[in-house]
Amino acid sequence: MADKDPTATQHFVYIEAMKYAPLENIINGSSVPGSLQTLEVTSPVNGELLSSIPLSTAAEVDVSVDAAASAFPEWAALTLRQRCDIFYRYRQLLQENLDELARVCHEENGKTINESKAEVLKAIELTELACSLPNLVSGEALEVSPGFDCTIQQSPLGVVSCITPFNFPIMVPHWTIPMALALGNTMIFKPSEQVPLSGDRIASLLTEAGLPDGVFNVVHGDRTVVESICDHPQVQAITFVGSTPVAKAVYARATSSYKRALAMGGAKNHLIVMPDADVSHTAANVAASACGCAGQRCMAAATMVAVGDVNHIVSRVVEESRNLVPGQNLGAVISASAKERIEGYITEAEEQGATVLLDGRGTSVEGCEQGTYVGPTVLDNVTPDMSIARAEVFGPVLSIIRTEDLEEAIELENASPYGNAAVVYTQDGQVARQFADQASAGMIGVNVGVPVPREPFGFGGWNDSRFGVGDITGRGSIQFWTQSKKVTSHWVQ
Repeated sequence: MADKDPTATQHFVYIEAMKYAPLENIINGSSVPGSLQTLEVTSPVNGELLSSIPLSTAAEVDVSVDAAASAFPEWAALTLRQRCDIFYRYRQLLQENLDELARVCHEENGKTINESKAEVLKAIELTELACSLPNLVSGEALEVSPGFDCTIQQSPLGVVSCITPFNFPIMVPHWTIPMALALGNTMIFKPSEQVPLSGDRIASLLTEAGLPDGVFNVVHGDRTVVESICDHPQVQAITFVGSTPVAKAVYARATSSYKRALAMGGAKNHLIVMPDADVSHTAANVAASACGCAGQRCMAAATMVAVGDVNHIVSRVVEESRNLVPGQNLGAVISASAKERIEGYITEAEEQGATVLLDGRGTSVEGCEQGTYVGPTVLDNVTPDMSIARAEVFGPVLSIIRTEDLEEAIELENASPYGNAAVVYTQDGQVARQFADQASAGMIGVNVGVPVPREPFGFGGWNDSRFGVGDITGRGSIQFWTQSKKVTSHWVQ
């Protein structure tokens, strides 16, 4: 062993220090070493070193696009049913590997095992919609005048891309991957550099399901990869999910290159609680909405707007929130910097006059001291001018703002630049109708804390929560991933 190459030995030791081997890009069905510059991936659960990814270059994006472009003609030539058959098999593989996928999601993202399983189940539901495309996508045909027939069919775009965030490493990729591919496109997938392992598993299961080489390619990296995808002349369409500032930048850059783009941004969702709301249901619902997935979701209940005398409900919300125990039924936030940022918002709000009813700062989990946990936090007497009332905190923090009536509550909701979701808790149908009509948000909940539409109804916010036209899921995604071809025929006798 004395003559073994020392650099190889060092590399071997480095791999052994990780739970998983370093990841590589997946291009044309093969693992391809990326840039020599790498980024470590650590678990927010306990600080464990999980893996590393290459910080890929523009040249490596070029190689992946070439592979996708080469695969496109043959893939697009298959019938829709032939492509969907692969996703039937893929759906089965998701079910068979549910526990393993949930474990990886838990390790790299920090959410609980049960939350991770729910995420995989949602990915299965999204795949099922793609499997049903032969029943959803049918051409139109009409004799528009004597002897003249007009038909419309949906054609794929070509090479497309999806860029996904850290908070849902399995579900959000499935907002786009099954539909885009089943409709005949080929894809460059750029997962968040913070949660790349789930993306790697998705790629391996797609291959196992029978997806041809080059149809689905994974390129790891950071901003350089995103910008290269936006600029590449052969990429026809891009979806992005992340913060509003980055969503704006991606949308602007992609569309300036004449691409089709849909970029989903952040949120500041308001849950309006009326005095007549069911106490137990509302309290449990609000706490779960605020703290589920450690508050790291754009559908989280960031702000509870307390209308009139609802102190009895506020007290129950605090009780329900206290039952959420970090490391048990409350997961970690994504990183130490996220924990610091979230706790900073809490401290600033307290200094500005907010009342801390439940304090999650300084949380540590025994046996996971290197994990990044923030306990459930409830702040009362928050005012609209406070930073915590305006910023997307993205942590298990509920801010309570007091208002006198429904009109004031709706005005508060509509003053936010975001427009993802808005919720009202009431037993009054007229109140519910007024709120649904007047709230400026793309997804409305009535006694539903996380009003995410089930398929085939599409996910999509308004205002600064979405840039581009249409919904990223559901029937609307069919229009995004295809282009219409109209054929007018006349046969001369």
